[in-house]
Order: sequence, then C-alpha cells, then structure tokens
Amino acid sequence: MTTTVGDAVHKPKRGTGGGVPRFARRGLDALYLPALAVLGVFTLWPLLNGVLLSLSNWDGYSPERRFVGLENYLRLFEDPNFRTALGNTFLYGVGSTVLQQIIGLGLALALDRAVRGRGIARAIIYLPVLVSPVVMGTMYYLFFSYNGGGLNDLVIALGGERTAWLSDSGAAIAVIIAVNSLQFVGISMVIYLAGLQSIPTMYYEAARLDGANAAQSFRHITVPMLQPAFATSIVLNLIGGLKLFDVIQVLTGGGPGYSTNSVSTLIAKMYFGSQRAGYASAMGVVLFLIIAVFTLALNTMLNRRRLEQL
Repeated sequence: MTTTVGDAVHKPKRGTGGGVPRFARRGLDALYLPALAVLGVFTLWPLLNGVLLSLSNWDGYSPERRFVGLENYLRLFEDPNFRTALGNTFLYGVGSTVLQQIIGLGLALALDRAVRGRGIARAIIYLPVLVSPVVMGTMYYLFFSYNGGGLNDLVIALGGERTAWLSDSGAAIAVIIAVNSLQFVGISMVIYLAGLQSIPTMYYEAARLDGANAAQSFRHITVPMLQPAFATSIVLNLIGGLKLFDVIQVLTGGGPGYSTNSVSTLIAKMYFGSQRAGYASAMGVVLFLIIAVFTLALNTMLNRRRLEQL
C-alpha cells in the first residue's frame, strides 16, 4: 500500500506491521503474558502434575514418591469399582444431557410466545442454576429421604408404601440424573430461547403461505435453524454430566457400597479415603481423556451435520 502526499510517494517501511511501530507491537504482545501465565499455572501445570502423579504410588501426604510406570492404569480396568463408576459416569452424562435437551427445548418453545408472566417464569426456571449443587442436593435429600421425606409422605397420604429411593442403586441413579437435570435445565432453556429468537419470522410466514402446519414448520425450519444452539447446549450439558460430583456426594455418597459412584466421587474416595493419590490421579487422567474425546467427537459430528443442512 502506498500513500501520496503532494507529488511525493512514501512507502511504509518493511517489518513495521503496516505503520505500527515495533515497540508498540511488542507492547501488544506483552498483554498476552498474564493470560498465558494464568493458563500455565492453573491449567497446564495441574494437568502435567496429575499425569506425573498417576505414574507413582504416592499416598498424598509423604514426601517420597515411587515411580511405578503404567501400573495404576493397568490396575484400573481390573477394578470392579472403577468399572461401575465408569458406567455410572456415562449414565449421568448421557441421561442428564438427553433430559435437559427435551425439557429445555420444551420450556423454550412455551416461553418464546407472547404470554403473560413469561419473564417471571424464565427467571424461576433459571434460578436453580444459581444455587450451589450442595444446597440443591441437600434439599432433594430431604425430599427423597425414607423417613420424613416429602415424597414418601405424599405416597403414604395417597395410600401407598414408603420407598427407599436412595438406598436402591437403580432408583438412586435415576434420582441423581433427575436432580441434576432439573437444576441445570435453565441453561438449556436460555440457549434455546436465544436460538429461537434469532430465527427470522419471515421463514414461518412463508411456510404458512405454502400451507405448512406447526409440526412441519418445527421440523423443517426450527430444528435446522437451532443446530448451533443444539451443539452448544449438548456439549455443555454432557461435560457437566460426565464430571458430576456434588449432587452424588450429598444424595448417596456413592452408596449403597460403590454402586452410585461416578469417576469424580471415586477419585475423592481413593485420594482422601484410601490415601491412594497416584491411583486417584490415574482415574483423573482417564476422566479428562474421556471428556476431551467425547467433546471433540460431538463437536465434529454436530458441526458436520450443520454444514450438511446449509
């Protein structure tokens, strides 16, 4: 690029970044250093340290660590408690994600209409997201308790019998999935509301003129246009479900036995309860890899599907 002043033509010097002084560019580059430092200290170093710990038999307290190589990883897949926790982790992740998409999309469709009190309804549905999972888990623990629990009192009032909701592993897993979904369904609702409000109304008007009914408009307009919202909501919900900890710890503590543990709660038991920090770190590395692979695969699949529909 050249600039002309009078009859003279001046060309910017090479290597100046289009006229930006070199010292200024160095100053701009320096602005990234604090962010890189924070990333290194709070993300990269803990990750690297966790991998190193997973290759040792450290107990979490003593100053000595003995290198054991891949022994902890080989032991993982022989551990029935870890296999149970791994299966439960997938149940919590997939189950919570599916429920939150169905309920969140339904609420978004209902509250996207011009109805009285929709702002208050949105706020009430989103409010549990702001509550600590520990507090939410305690509330539901009191609700599902065998003696004095609100649900069993209601069942007895209707002529039924008490049910040990949190002492049966199958029922407890279902309760954990439901509680986690109900707390965070507001996130999905907000994401889908934003997606719905970004769809131009002329598409629906054109569809009505062509004779399309509500179901056909939803299938051929709403669903394709919500693909970015689907991708965002599913990925966020899946990551949250796969690393679920607080609600499980409060509702069941991983019991009865080890039957409702997720990998996250089992890590806490191994690290603090059994003083097997190296073994717990190996579980943490495996959980990290699972979440990373699932997130990458899901993002790739959803993006490819969105491009096919364009």
